[in-house]
Amino acid sequence: MKFESPIQRRKSRQIWVGNVPVGGDAPIAVQSMTNTDTLDVAATVKQVTQLQEAGADIVRVSVPTLDAAETFAKIRSQVNVPLVADIHFDYKIALKVADLGVDCLRINPGNIGREDRIKAVVSAARDSGVPIRIGVNAGSLEKDLQKKYGEPTPDALVESAMRHIDILDRYDFQDYKISLKASDVFMTVAAYRKIAGQIEQPLHLGITEAGGFRSGTVKSSVGLGMLLMDGIGDTIRVSLAADPVQEIKVGFDILKSLKLRAKGINFIACPSCSRQNFDVVQTMNDLEARLDDVTTPLDVAIIGCVVNGPGEAKEVDIGLTGGSPANLLYVDGVPDHKLQNESLVDNLERTIRDKIAQRESAEANGQSDRIIVKG
Repeated sequence: MKFESPIQRRKSRQIWVGNVPVGGDAPIAVQSMTNTDTLDVAATVKQVTQLQEAGADIVRVSVPTLDAAETFAKIRSQVNVPLVADIHFDYKIALKVADLGVDCLRINPGNIGREDRIKAVVSAARDSGVPIRIGVNAGSLEKDLQKKYGEPTPDALVESAMRHIDILDRYDFQDYKISLKASDVFMTVAAYRKIAGQIEQPLHLGITEAGGFRSGTVKSSVGLGMLLMDGIGDTIRVSLAADPVQEIKVGFDILKSLKLRAKGINFIACPSCSRQNFDVVQTMNDLEARLDDVTTPLDVAIIGCVVNGPGEAKEVDIGLTGGSPANLLYVDGVPDHKLQNESLVDNLERTIRDKIAQRESAEANGQSDRIIVKG
């Protein structure tokens, strides 16, 4: 299935988080955050590695103390994915990690005190060549804004962001990205839409504190989907009270659904009914578990009967149509061979992995038949 996303992305200034471009015409980056104790180097390195293996472009690590800044350096030396240091209030921590190889500082300039401290952090970021992420959250708005607006609102989020932006502008520091997060979808979407037209810097999207795996996935998909459809967003995090690896997987699934990123298998599967000629649900469960390691883009359709099966199968790389007495497998839109239920999943996995090997070989030789999806 060859495609390009019809979405016209907002033009933004490009910054670099380590070796990952954010903004401009770069692919939308997917990131997550560790939930281990940063002082536990082994556990944090293990989780960062798991996130990278799942496809994370960027990983954020909380650095709440100077001791954590020291261990951050040890973590940095053992992983090669770009790391963002999440810092609040204490400017000394920002100065420390800036010297220790951080790839981005997540710190709000207006929250670190005196002007000399702000200047020191901005100078350290400039000297180290690292960007700053301004992160505004509805749950931690400045007290005067809480009093002014009575409650968190889109305008309050934007006003808070602009305060921090004004500080960086004062020091002529333009390498930053912005996030304006709330747990409320409507508030978040409205805030991002408003600020998108006021600045040129990249926007980091997220619905903060979205909830558990299921509810958080739904809320994030709705909110991020609305913004991405508007062309807004240069990097995303799906915030889930779940294994952070799931945040990466859901993030890529959101982008795949909008044809903004192509990573791993894009499954098309029917919900199944009494017409099915094989167990569609179990087949999908087995395939997703077996092929979880795949990162090469591939479109696979699993349809239980002949009503929609042939039509879907002709439009994908590999398509299975349920049939009697045997199921029919399509490869590149053409009927290829029949499969019996007894060995269905084994044969499907083998065919899919063979196709992936062919695609990787072709791409290595500059002969890819796919349109590369920008964004």
